[in-house]
Amino acid sequence: SIVALAYKANPTIDVGIFIHKIDGLTDDNRIDAQRDIHQQVADELADAGLPIHPSFYLTSIYDHTIFEAFSKVIQKLIPQLPLLENLLDILIQNCRIEKAFLFDVVSKIYVATDSSPVDMQSYELCSDMIDVIIDVSCIYGMKDEGDGIAYDAASSSTIRLNTGTVLYLREASRYLALVCIMREEHFDKHGLIDYNVECFRQALSEMLEVRRKGLLRKAERKERREKRERK
Repeated sequence: SIVALAYKANPTIDVGIFIHKIDGLTDDNRIDAQRDIHQQVADELADAGLPIHPSFYLTSIYDHTIFEAFSKVIQKLIPQLPLLENLLDILIQNCRIEKAFLFDVVSKIYVATDSSPVDMQSYELCSDMIDVIIDVSCIYGMKDEGDGIAYDAASSSTIRLNTGTVLYLREASRYLALVCIMREEHFDKHGLIDYNVECFRQALSEMLEVRRKGLLRKAERKERREKRERK
């Protein structure tokens, strides 16, 4: 009934179903549970005559699956997602980066990534890096007066792992962080990487400004239309 009401209000709505508490199931049981739930939901939607094809996500609060699921849901709501993916693809190609994420710093949801498949371990590494940077910044990077924030335009970090991997973080906007994974031997030209990341930040800023102006014009047109209707 909830899906029917949502579809009636917005026929183009995307429906996501979270299959929670999978941590206590084996891999085979998870697949079986998802298949059974998928079939049951599909049958109910067909009986109701709703042309909806929901997405299914296996989630748990004990790992990062819940954040990855929310990330995929949020990405469906971003009109500029193809542009963001293209910008990240250009960045990783020019900087020899293996994987790049654009994170929301507060929620740890990645709003965009490059076109290569997402590896859960890589996502967990990048997400944990944000926690480390915020925690360290809160202790050592805050002003004595306590009137600053732990994440700002100067936020950046590089972490070298004993596996020969480098984690690279740069502030992308007020609430977004660019987190990249690359091999240590590809991190030899710091200046070139910083320059390309700065170009990405400028492109992201311009894209967000265009979006902001578009929403503003849309709101103004709606306000003028409502004034005419009241007359």
